[in-house]
Amino acid sequence: MAEANGGEVRYLGEITNTPEAILKLVKQLRRGGADLSFCYEAGACGYGIHRQLTDLGWDCQVVAPSLIPKKATKFSKL
Repeated sequence: MAEANGGEVRYLGEITNTPEAILKLVKQLRRGGADLSFCYEAGACGYGIHRQLTDLGWDCQVVAPSLIPKKATKFSKL
């Protein structure tokens, strides 16, 4: 999860890929009236999550793994 406009990124854990788990997560994130947008990495999950979130009225982007920016890393010698 990340706050808008470059805010802190936080790991909230993992959920199962079921409509019930997705809905529960949305309700938890929505507490306090937060405005939500979603994205997830394209892969084996297909577009079921995208369809569910957009059917609920939320913005959801599917992102190609090759297009996700990665932070430069330093490799140490073994």
